[in-house]
Amino acid sequence: MATNVVINNQPRQSPTVISVQSNQWSTGICDCFDDLEICCFASWCLPCFACKTASDFGECFCLPLLDMVFLAFQMLLCPTCIPPVSMSMRVAVRHHYKIQGDMCGDCVYTTFCNICSWCQMAREIKRHKQKFCICLVLVRLSESCDGLGKTIRGVGVVILKNKELSSESSPAQ
Repeated sequence: MATNVVINNQPRQSPTVISVQSNQWSTGICDCFDDLEICCFASWCLPCFACKTASDFGECFCLPLLDMVFLAFQMLLCPTCIPPVSMSMRVAVRHHYKIQGDMCGDCVYTTFCNICSWCQMAREIKRHKQKFCICLVLVRLSESCDGLGKTIRGVGVVILKNKELSSESSPAQ
């Protein structure tokens, strides 16, 4: 003789969402392999990549092209090496996301590691633009032991980051 036991009153727990705020860059200056798509795009076509990154940040799409104009100008007249748009974008990204640092460090990175600096900014912008989706999932667990069938139903919380929920199991009935 089989007996069905259904638990209707389950203890309610509020979901815990942990938000980690850091005052550091999410990746290092040389962590290009954290996102190969960004690394390859920047390596193969830095002007296009810089324009896309500036646009993703909300700046004028063509703003980074001024660095090339400045580069031509400095080769002819004024021998300085600091790319002003790259420097200002790095400072703006750092201030917008409240990342610790100073203009001296930004100057060094944009002057000597310009491609890596643009990659780091793009990874940071991408990380902060990611959307989170909180989905409620119905959980059904069936267990049978010595002819005694137990069914437990509950609700769980799943936090997804830019991914769709896919399940191999059939929906609960």
